[in-house]
Amino acid sequence: MIPTDYTYPSVYFAYLFFALMFGLAVYFFFKTRREGYWGGKDGEEVKYQMFEDDETHRRTP
Repeated sequence: MIPTDYTYPSVYFAYLFFALMFGLAVYFFFKTRREGYWGGKDGEEVKYQMFEDDETHRRTP
């Protein structure tokens, strides 16, 4: 008899997907931590770099 219960494959797929997403989150966390985005004196320099490099001036209507 062929099993017709499709619950197990979908549950396994969901757990595999959650594990994959968790693994990617941990990977990118450690990658950004190694490159210095989490603290330190230069931690938020990237955030303000856009405002310092912006030379456009707004015109008042």
